[in-house]
Amino acid sequence: MKNILTVCLGNYCRSPFAAAALARRGGWDVQVRSAGLIGKWQDQPANPAMIKAAARFGHDLSAHRAQQITLEALDWADTVLAMDTAILQTLRVICTEGNVRKLALYLGDRDVPDPMGQDDAVFNDCAVLIEAGTALHLGRRL
Repeated sequence: MKNILTVCLGNYCRSPFAAAALARRGGWDVQVRSAGLIGKWQDQPANPAMIKAAARFGHDLSAHRAQQITLEALDWADTVLAMDTAILQTLRVICTEGNVRKLALYLGDRDVPDPMGQDDAVFNDCAVLIEAGTALHLGRRL
């Protein structure tokens, strides 16, 4: 069993979608959770535009409720995937020494742009990037 934690700024757009995509591709061998650095949307559903974008890929984000990152969540994970470089840098500061080795960018060498405040087309583009990125972490499993 592999435990993956996806992290974005508010756990409102990118990380919930990434968690759903990774969980679906990973099947029973993978457990995935998501969290945000800030608690602004704590206990709130995912962004409506991201819910629509996720549905286009067959992912249901309707039950998602935003969660702020905790040290327990970092300890739980085998891999912590930051959606952009700024998130990764912040995680490096708040992580214990043992958890720093678990950190990586979701797309390996580039950011998943934050679609917040933009139109549905930008959310769709973001979803395409995130869906494609699952192969970096789980291979070609479908």
